[in-house]
Amino acid sequence: MSDSTDLIVIGGGPAGLFACYYGGMRNATVTLIESLPQLGGQLSALYPEKFIYDVAGFPKVTAQRLVDGLVEQMSHFPIDIRLNEQALGVRKLDERLFEVTLTRETLRAKAVLITGGVGAFSPKRLEIEGAGKYERTNLHYSVTDLERFRGRRVLITGGGDSAVDWALMLEPVAAKVTLAHRRDKFRAHEHSVARLRESSVATKTPWEIAGLTGEERIERVTLLHSASGEREEMEADDVIVSYGFLSQPGPIADWGLKMEGGSILVDSRMETSVSGIFAAGDITAYEGKLKLIVVGFGEAATAVNNAKTYIDPSSKLSPGHSSHMKR
Repeated sequence: MSDSTDLIVIGGGPAGLFACYYGGMRNATVTLIESLPQLGGQLSALYPEKFIYDVAGFPKVTAQRLVDGLVEQMSHFPIDIRLNEQALGVRKLDERLFEVTLTRETLRAKAVLITGGVGAFSPKRLEIEGAGKYERTNLHYSVTDLERFRGRRVLITGGGDSAVDWALMLEPVAAKVTLAHRRDKFRAHEHSVARLRESSVATKTPWEIAGLTGEERIERVTLLHSASGEREEMEADDVIVSYGFLSQPGPIADWGLKMEGGSILVDSRMETSVSGIFAAGDITAYEGKLKLIVVGFGEAATAVNNAKTYIDPSSKLSPGHSSHMKR
């Protein structure tokens, strides 16, 4: 069993990466646990080339560039990073002493910060008979490389921000982009929808995919008008399904923390129902919660500062501005 560290951060998404950096700023020893083989969470795993528009200081930034910047920022401190390791259990042995069981080992820490995003996630799949066989070829649930769609006819289905953003990003790359949504209105941000209306993307509402045709690859798509029942066929080289993701908290649900709808309840200090265990990012719940990356950054800083005073009650909650702090 490893020696105790000050803080174990569970989850290597944006909030977790910033929490590690901020822990270093507070002179805490930090170990980061990430179940995926790379850092970045959903941003790296699902949409590394997708633009993000609501991170302060960036008019727009790709998900992977944001992750790369967070990793570079974190690298100023000797963070102990454990990839391909899932946190299976957390047990409080005493005040300022926790035991965290991982896939291959057990660690100890004085405090724990959970930044596990939405937990274990998987895409909401297209519920059409035989659709699964096309997942090996040209049926996609995420986009990791825009260039693979260059010069191709792409059909995107979905009505949220990801669907609209992918349509706009693929517009200058693909030969033709069509966006189909089963409702009359898109759920994406108003500014994104306005840009969509001004683009060359063909929008079809209220239409949804009713069938796929092709041997090894999708060659034709049958669309169904959700109001009239009318059907029409169109040719497509690729189909991107953007229905969102199903999430499960995974082992966290059995850690004795108060939860609500799969999210961890926290107070204003970002502390959970167990003293010494904190949480930040999309996995948290409280009144007025907004699931935004920038909110997660603020929650991470709040959690780390309060974890610092839990670990060392004589330390200050607020260390001052970062420009005044020593590295």
